[in-house]
Amino acid sequence: MEYKDYYKILDIQRNATQDEIKQAYRRLARKFHPDVNKDPDAEKRFKDIGEAYEVLKDPEKRVAYDKFGANWQAGQEFKPPPNWDAGFEFRSGGDFHGGQGGFSDFFEELFGRSRFGGAQHGQSGRSSFRMRGDNHFAKIVISLEDSYNGARKTITLSRPEVDETGHIRTIPHTLHVTIPKGITEGQHIRLEGQGMPGLGGEASGDLYLEIAFEPHPLFQVNDRDIHYTLGVAPWEAALGATVTVPTLGGNVELKIPPGSQGGKKLRLKGRGLSTATRQGDQYVTLRIIVPEARTEEQKKLYRRMAQIMPINRG
Repeated sequence: MEYKDYYKILDIQRNATQDEIKQAYRRLARKFHPDVNKDPDAEKRFKDIGEAYEVLKDPEKRVAYDKFGANWQAGQEFKPPPNWDAGFEFRSGGDFHGGQGGFSDFFEELFGRSRFGGAQHGQSGRSSFRMRGDNHFAKIVISLEDSYNGARKTITLSRPEVDETGHIRTIPHTLHVTIPKGITEGQHIRLEGQGMPGLGGEASGDLYLEIAFEPHPLFQVNDRDIHYTLGVAPWEAALGATVTVPTLGGNVELKIPPGSQGGKKLRLKGRGLSTATRQGDQYVTLRIIVPEARTEEQKKLYRRMAQIMPINRG
């Protein structure tokens, strides 16, 4: 996927004001509109200009886009890192997947399935106008241990706004959040009244925090279940053994049945992400580790094993 430099497309500086962005778009859209410009590349340029404006005109999408900085070059191979959009606070609504007729893969990857820059109610300025505040959304990244045990965390989100000079600035929004025990990736925590203030004395909207997990050095997660790969010696697999296995709740003893093969899965009941009503388990996948035969004595032992313990390759 190619990186798109939206500032270069609109021929503006990265510190341009929102008014300068609008002016640049209007100028270039008139110049490259296919009904006016018959150049073969005009239609593509017109679409690129519209896509750049879709991002940069919106403070929320612009702040998110600016996270990647000025070091990327247009056309450079690009892949956003996991959870790149965590920590941004944005408005409800606004699914741009396939929006407005064919945005690029770059746009779709960043904003196509997100809610950045959703519809916002009007600010009429009249004291008689009454409307509940918009809901806000944000993604936060927590550890598997936070979910397994439950936690109390202090987080700071970035809430973008346009200042009096027309530039974008981010306002920190610090919150104290209770992480429920057993919450899974993709679930939301609702914080009542932490969204946009209402108008005319109406209630504020709510803030919904979407949960994502940090990569873990030992475990993989699938919904509520935790997966761990355990290396075992051939004799442990053949004869059976009791070994120590890490879990999110601490080490436990696991019995390996005699005659176990590589790839066998053993279950540790209730050692996944569990709530009072829903249980997750931990699955341990066995991986046979074959010791290297370095000495003549070790090689002799392997030759003896080959003679008296032939394997069935079928």
